[in-house]
Amino acid sequence: MLSNFVQSSARQREIVEIVFRNGWDYMRRLLTAGKADDEPKLPPPAVLRNILIDLGPVYVKLGQLLSTRPDILPPEYIEELTALQAEVPPVPWDEIEILIRQQIRQPLEEVFHTLNPQPVAAGSIAQTHRATLADGREVALKVQRPGLEEVVEQDIALLKGLAELVSITDIGQAQDLMGLADEFGNALRAELDFAKEATYTDRLSRNLSKSRWYDPKKLKIPEVFWNLTTEKLLAIEWLDGDPILLADYNGREHGGDSEAQKKELVTLLTRVFFQQICLDGFFHADPHPGNLFYLKNGQVALLDCGMIGRMDPRTQQLLIEMLLAMVNLDAQRCSQLSVEMAGVSSKRVNLANLESGYDRLLRRYYNLSLSELSFSQMFYEVLQVSRENNLRLPSNMGLCAKAIANLEGIARTLDPEYNFAEQIKPLMTDLFGRQLVGEAPLQGLLRTALDLKNLSLQSPRQLEVFLDRVTTETLQWNIAVSGLDGLRRTMDDAANRLSFSILVGSLIMGAAMISSQTEISQVYWVSDVLFAAASIVGLWLIFSILRSGRLR
Repeated sequence: MLSNFVQSSARQREIVEIVFRNGWDYMRRLLTAGKADDEPKLPPPAVLRNILIDLGPVYVKLGQLLSTRPDILPPEYIEELTALQAEVPPVPWDEIEILIRQQIRQPLEEVFHTLNPQPVAAGSIAQTHRATLADGREVALKVQRPGLEEVVEQDIALLKGLAELVSITDIGQAQDLMGLADEFGNALRAELDFAKEATYTDRLSRNLSKSRWYDPKKLKIPEVFWNLTTEKLLAIEWLDGDPILLADYNGREHGGDSEAQKKELVTLLTRVFFQQICLDGFFHADPHPGNLFYLKNGQVALLDCGMIGRMDPRTQQLLIEMLLAMVNLDAQRCSQLSVEMAGVSSKRVNLANLESGYDRLLRRYYNLSLSELSFSQMFYEVLQVSRENNLRLPSNMGLCAKAIANLEGIARTLDPEYNFAEQIKPLMTDLFGRQLVGEAPLQGLLRTALDLKNLSLQSPRQLEVFLDRVTTETLQWNIAVSGLDGLRRTMDDAANRLSFSILVGSLIMGAAMISSQTEISQVYWVSDVLFAAASIVGLWLIFSILRSGRLR
């Protein structure tokens, strides 16, 4: 298997050369000797980052995915991989133009009034061009890099081969690297499908168009132009603005008070993402500063919806309770919720060690004021404690942690006094209240009143039937007690042995009485038959007792 990995293609040889060049000693020994005697070791964080950049766009995406998994990698790796970006030159316009014409299948001159051949941004998957439609509307065209699909499929196959190679080690088996490789392959294929990204964008727009926590008019999700969108081409509304950390907040709203404007902005962002995670269960998983824009009209735009996280209602509820336990520094509750999230039996986890790990972690935050508390750092450390105790939490927990970390980093840059815990406390109170009384309290109250009315009408008749059965002795009680089957079988065995013992004794006595009567000596053979039967039954009884092992 190893020789095939090293020799089967030029791409694999290139991977080996890059690993050697960057000095990953453990993998060098594994690839050259076919085994390594010592424990598997990752390269230092900076070395791993350089290897992924040298390997190209697909592996940069792998690093970005790994940066969302604090349940797999230590904090220093997460920090190094979070800002991982490939230095990818733009594709020449000639190739991009050919791909656009293939996707649209209409003369570009009829569709666009202008189409800028210079990209406004270039990434590992696609590059973006600005254009004006024939009707005057401005659009951003996100164009997939030509030939990327073949490279991606080849590199996914190679990653699975590497995962299979490392999975023979203890660390590979503990972390389920084959499952991680499959997860990455599926996530990357989904990111290559721009039609899916358009669907995600539309869904986010619908979800965030109404809220009781913020003014939806303050938020902008770009409109999708479906007639121009395909798997390799995404056309969305062009939005004029600046990256959120580079925008000029003076002279817009609040009479030029930029500080008040920034505080309002971070409150809006917190509420927008809390709704996505804890209410909608469908959230933008990559809200880094380049994907958040402050528009000329004062709105906040959420861009690049290719990386999405999902949460089912059960996980949402557990996450909300986990956030509350972390705010309250409750180690015991954190350990219980982690086990529930992992979906394992508490008997398979050392709860004492898990709770002790959480207690040591949270104790460090006891004497800190809320303004000094980095909630995202605490969240990452909670996931790390779970990893150290072999708890495999859902992968969306890592995406959630990354989203919170990005959000908190942006918010603290804009407002140094920002406190995540204080921001979400009123939202959690409202959320718990909504879960208690429901979305429509009046309807819930009327439904409960109707149930009580039906119960009050049915109860007298049910009581009458019960009393009638008691007085006529037709009432039957069906009681099932577990654990009685074994006792019943034991008592049956004892009763059977006692009966056989009595039978043996009766046969012996009968035979003795017949043999002692000389006047009926003509039937002496009857006593012999009785003695023989008694002997057979007696021997069988002794054998069954010895075989059961319950002689004593």
